[in-house]
Amino acid sequence: MSDMTETTPGWLSSDDLEMARAQMPILYVEAVPVRVDDSGEVTSVGLLLRIGPDGTVSRTLVSGRVLHHERVRDALLRHLEKDLGPVALPRVPASLQPFTVAEYFPTQGVTAFHDPRQHAVSLAYIVPVTGDCRPRQDALDLVWFSPQEAVSPAVQSEMPGGHGVLLKQALAHAGCAI
Repeated sequence: MSDMTETTPGWLSSDDLEMARAQMPILYVEAVPVRVDDSGEVTSVGLLLRIGPDGTVSRTLVSGRVLHHERVRDALLRHLEKDLGPVALPRVPASLQPFTVAEYFPTQGVTAFHDPRQHAVSLAYIVPVTGDCRPRQDALDLVWFSPQEAVSPAVQSEMPGGHGVLLKQALAHAGCAI
């Protein structure tokens, strides 16, 4: 037994995470960052530009795991700050009811969502942001699209794993006429 105190609670080593992913679903949060006008109508959608482990460039939403003993609200805020920067000023909804629950499977075709690494369950939120967004961590850029541009075939083709479907669901939930 070790007398050392764990200083990074909730984080798994790479090997432990791989083993957990192989044995049980992992809980995620996803956020669709939006800009809204004074009446609350979505005027633009922010999509991150990332390079995947295989070198492919894609557009994605804010996404990440919920850690052990972490509230969903805290996980959502942590990932928004990590991906959009500390002054994005996200307005997390007062009610944490997601607009949908996305089920990602390692086998393609079970649902519209696919993650070859794992079975994951993701709570998805639309989050208005009012501040200055500057991508951090592994994101190359953040590009703001009109709702119509975001659902165009060109942008949708750059969104792997079902993120394009999730984006369309978010915009429909927000009442955008597309």
